[in-house]
Amino acid sequence: MKNIFILTFLLTISLISNAQWRLDYGLSVGVSNYLGDIGGKEKTRRDFVADMKMAKTRWNVGGFVRYKIKPKFSLKLALDYLRIEGDDKLSTNPARVARNMNFRNDMFDLGLTAEYFFYENNDLGNTYRYKNGFRAYIFAGIGGFYSNPKANYNGEWVALRPLRTEGVSYSPIGFNIPAGLGFYFTFSKKHRIGFEYNYRTTFTDYLDDISTTYKNPSTLSSAESVALSNRTPELGSSVDPAFAKNFGYDAVNGVEQKRGDKTHKDSYMTMSLSYSYVIKGKSSFYRGHYGHFFGGHKRGKVRKIRAKF
Repeated sequence: MKNIFILTFLLTISLISNAQWRLDYGLSVGVSNYLGDIGGKEKTRRDFVADMKMAKTRWNVGGFVRYKIKPKFSLKLALDYLRIEGDDKLSTNPARVARNMNFRNDMFDLGLTAEYFFYENNDLGNTYRYKNGFRAYIFAGIGGFYSNPKANYNGEWVALRPLRTEGVSYSPIGFNIPAGLGFYFTFSKKHRIGFEYNYRTTFTDYLDDISTTYKNPSTLSSAESVALSNRTPELGSSVDPAFAKNFGYDAVNGVEQKRGDKTHKDSYMTMSLSYSYVIKGKSSFYRGHYGHFFGGHKRGKVRKIRAKF
């Protein structure tokens, strides 16, 4: 992660040094949610937003820098700090309720995306001054994240990754594919207010620490790991004993019963409002026609021409 942040800093400095009304930087704030094995609705695990539990919508904050490389394309580097959560108690699926799992995960997300502007109006109000504008875009890219799932157990949030509740070691660092859409308004050429929806597809099924089956308790590392591997017993008599036998390791038959759905990877998403500031500079037209002025050649009257934003 240290090397990633160093590269991010160097890229930001490079972009700022070459800004020509092309670069803006700012902050974002919004909400986040996730799609995984915990919580959900009445059916088994489904893709995209069909299984999302809105009650577990949480927060995200971040910062970004964006650089326009072509009239229709920009590159954006963003760092977000966000939280995702899930709780089987909120599900309307009896099996999920009886499984009784919960988690929260405070994540750092770093993404590099390419934006394509499919609609733009650089002169809102038709003032011919080109000070206020609007752009709408779609985007996709690559990203990485730091993940640290925890469970609420006996009134405390316990880190799950070290406990290996499924007997699996997984990395806190992962990769994702961010994609989505957004838009922003530009005011007085240098202030931007925007909105963005960002859906991250990951390559891990352990954002919530659940993926496969219940393991033999004798193979787990500690009593706490055993307790957090199977939480159905915590519900006591509220669960029919015959139904409760479907959860946990079947010692009689030596069967690892289903705990999660390994056929679907976890994903998460954010919706954010943003503010950014545009760094001004001379247009490429100005540099091409008048850049020689400071080198000694003078061609008529030198007039500064600002680029449309």
